[in-house]
Amino acid sequence: MRYGDLVEVYEDLEGTSKRLAKTYYISAFLKKIKTDEMEHLMLLLQGRVFPVWDERKIGVASRLVIKSINLASGMSVAKIETEWRKVGDLGEVAKNLIKRKTQATLVSIHLSTSKVFDNLVKLASAEGKGSVDVKVKLIAELLTSAGPDEAKYIVRTVLEELRVGVASGTLRDAIAWAYLYKVKYNEKKKSIDLSAEERVKYNEAANAVQGAYDVTNDFAVVAKVAKTKGLKGLSKVNLKLGNPVKVMLYLKAKDMHEAFKRIGTPLQVEYKYDGFRVQVHKDAGKISVYTRRLEDVTAQFPDIVDVVKGHVKGRSFILDAEAIGYDRKSGKYLPFQNISQRIKRKYNIDEMAKKFPVELNVFDMLYYNGKNLLDEPFSKRRGLIERIVKPRKRSIVPAACLVTSEVKEAEKFYKEALKLGNEGVMVKKLDAIYKPGARVGYGMKVKPVMESLDLAVVGAEWGEGKRKGWLSSLVLACKNKKGEFVEIGKVGTGLKEKEKEGVTFQQVTDLLKPLIIKESGRSVRVRPSLVIEIRYEEIQKSPTYSSGYALRFPRVVRIRDDRAPDEINTLEDVEVLYKQQK
Repeated sequence: MRYGDLVEVYEDLEGTSKRLAKTYYISAFLKKIKTDEMEHLMLLLQGRVFPVWDERKIGVASRLVIKSINLASGMSVAKIETEWRKVGDLGEVAKNLIKRKTQATLVSIHLSTSKVFDNLVKLASAEGKGSVDVKVKLIAELLTSAGPDEAKYIVRTVLEELRVGVASGTLRDAIAWAYLYKVKYNEKKKSIDLSAEERVKYNEAANAVQGAYDVTNDFAVVAKVAKTKGLKGLSKVNLKLGNPVKVMLYLKAKDMHEAFKRIGTPLQVEYKYDGFRVQVHKDAGKISVYTRRLEDVTAQFPDIVDVVKGHVKGRSFILDAEAIGYDRKSGKYLPFQNISQRIKRKYNIDEMAKKFPVELNVFDMLYYNGKNLLDEPFSKRRGLIERIVKPRKRSIVPAACLVTSEVKEAEKFYKEALKLGNEGVMVKKLDAIYKPGARVGYGMKVKPVMESLDLAVVGAEWGEGKRKGWLSSLVLACKNKKGEFVEIGKVGTGLKEKEKEGVTFQQVTDLLKPLIIKESGRSVRVRPSLVIEIRYEEIQKSPTYSSGYALRFPRVVRIRDDRAPDEINTLEDVEVLYKQQK
């Protein structure tokens, strides 16, 4: 397919904020896609070249893109940077400069989507000596052959900042529209008209797509199955070992009484640990460890691999667990921040494992010996854990729990959990299925303090004086129902100047610099990637920020390496907390 055809869809998507319109444009495009083009086109529609569970990234910084535009357009780096400061979008800069490129030898040809995709994949794999030059030439090759609009979206895709508003719910519905249930869309009114009976059938189709995506995390796979095998095919899509799925999430209860009321009795109460969540897969003797961000951290945690190998029975399984750091001398649990540095570590791994050991607390199971357990009741999944996990203190244990119908018993267990240094407890419904990626009423968390917020950094300011060269005054955002990042305030408190004191300005600056997509004076906008846990004194209503709320006296607690941008707190969460504090 011509890349220009895909660009026309990008333009349609960017030109509307209406979710139904976006769904219509994508569904119309999907109907034109050939089956053998499905994989790369579905990824490009999302501004990606790898599925969300694939740890590889394009990994190209803005400065390298500037060099590529320079090579392709003949414009000086200084002029490109000036244009960037003025426009604030390197994609638009590429579009403007390619329009008036001066080198007569650069002749635009018809780019194919496969050529764009292949070059982007090569970008991600280019490493070692000379890799910078290779990357510059790969991007410049595409820009040389591109028209102005094509150049704009090539650059945005390279920077992993497509910005056309394609949320997962929109893709889900578009696949349902295109291949499973024909929807009549009124383009003039930007609306659909479904009877009650039609709505039921449509919801069935959309739920089937969502269910298949929940276990694959790959819309390319889901779209292909929907197109070729329909609803029946989607119902047979199963978990795949070595392909991590999004973990099930839980709502916050203000106290134990609310949790009991919402969950029903009997129920299970278990410790809520201050560690990081991992998903452990075993297949044909191979054990893999993934974070809740779906990142493969097997190499960083050889201790988890070894203990699972020796203490969990079964030829194949997927475990949901919490890895908690502990002090080797005292045996006491440590806060998450003490072991978070292990997640990104590539060197001296054995030394780090000895310095920051972890205990694996297993609390759920998704798959066992060839059987998908997602639709089995939680009580059955928990019972299986008790049978196959051989406990070993400070290595691996089933999560501490209590099954009860009495609030007083649960309160006592809760106090014990806090006394041991845990964050609180999880209260779980015994007959609940496992719903990947969903924050549903199958369980609730009870914590004693005002709920902190996990928020994405979407902007910052370059510091002055002794903080010159560091990014500070971080702009924070949550997500609204449309999946858009909406601002909720700024934070600088909690960032430290010295490394031993906690999260430092230098650490945050190093993480944010490659994410910069726009600069204006001292202010920068960054691609939402870095997630930070924030505590605050109060949530207030505010017209200053796009969320409609602001945090009073926010402070940085820690960097959440285990959280992805799509897992941050939502505007709905903020609204609930706002009401609870009253």
